Amino acid sequence: MQKNQTPQLPKGIIGIVFLIVIALIFISKSTVTIGSGERGVLYRTFGGGVVTDKPPLDEGFHFVLPWNKVFKYEVRQQELFEPMKVLSSNGLDIKLDASVWYKPNEDELGLLHKSIGKNYLERVIKPAIRSAARSVVGRYTPEQIYSSKRDAIQSEIDAETKKILDNKHIELLSVLVRDVTLPKTIKDAIERKLGQEQESLEYEFRLQKARKEAEKQRIEAQGKADANRILSASLTDKILKDKGIEATIKLSESPNAKTVIIGGKEGLPLILGNN
Repeated sequence: MQKNQTPQLPKGIIGIVFLIVIALIFISKSTVTIGSGERGVLYRTFGGGVVTDKPPLDEGFHFVLPWNKVFKYEVRQQELFEPMKVLSSNGLDIKLDASVWYKPNEDELGLLHKSIGKNYLERVIKPAIRSAARSVVGRYTPEQIYSSKRDAIQSEIDAETKKILDNKHIELLSVLVRDVTLPKTIKDAIERKLGQEQESLEYEFRLQKARKEAEKQRIEAQGKADANRILSASLTDKILKDKGIEATIKLSESPNAKTVIIGGKEGLPLILGNN
């Protein structure tokens, strides 16, 4: 009685299957897909390491040798929200919330990967924004920060951060100061002080307005007094008589019933009407 024998594949077929598996592994290790908004940095294991003298790999499908590596970087605009505690010029704690818009310099991805690495956010950007914020806010008092210097602080932090990140292969797009929070006791004291200053300015305005009005009335009264004095000095007896004669002539020409007597007091006419 014969035993059951397991059918065996021909040795040629086994070899072909083996080669196919090896080929699939080779292909899977030799291709890379760069996604939308990404670029790839090529690392040549046997060819000098990180490639820095050629542009990074663009979006799409690429063939690479299986012993080489590709490091993907997002090159779209990214945002960092960073809450910080800093000190004012007089040593008081200030809470500052900032947003940083940034992206890696696409043309220098190889240099960025070689000198800093993929965690450049933690290694470079965060320390830079914190250092700039401490430096800038330390120049101002809480009163200045609260009232009028917020825009200046934002501009200075932006400029300081860009200066620190210069030659770091990173493009800093903007630094936005979202909020500045003072200790409640300091904020209340500043608001009281600003309120008192506003009241003082309002009182000074009303006082100045009253002074101007009084000066206006004084000038008008002085003008009237000067006019009366000049008029009194110029009214001689002869002028008065001439004025009386002019008035007599006008009255005589009037159609209203009246009696005019010439030769009244000091030669001026007397007027007697029906009433």
